Amino acid sequence: MMIREVKISTETITLGQLLKLTNVIETGGMAKWFLQTHEVLVNGELEQRRGRKLKPEDVVEIRDIGTFIVRS
Repeated sequence: MMIREVKISTETITLGQLLKLTNVIETGGMAKWFLQTHEVLVNGELEQRRGRKLKPEDVVEIRDIGTFIVRS
């Protein structure tokens, strides 16, 4: 399984923004659907809120897609 670092230039990024930035989804509008149909873990806990704020060192795991680590 692939682990990718995602660099952000702000203090936080939303889960929806991360999904779009990493090309997991094509548009921000797909975030809600994606989170309802895929198991997404943030720091080991199931997350379905596209507005969930992620900060550096947070880990997002998506089964069959990969693991993303937020970095500043």
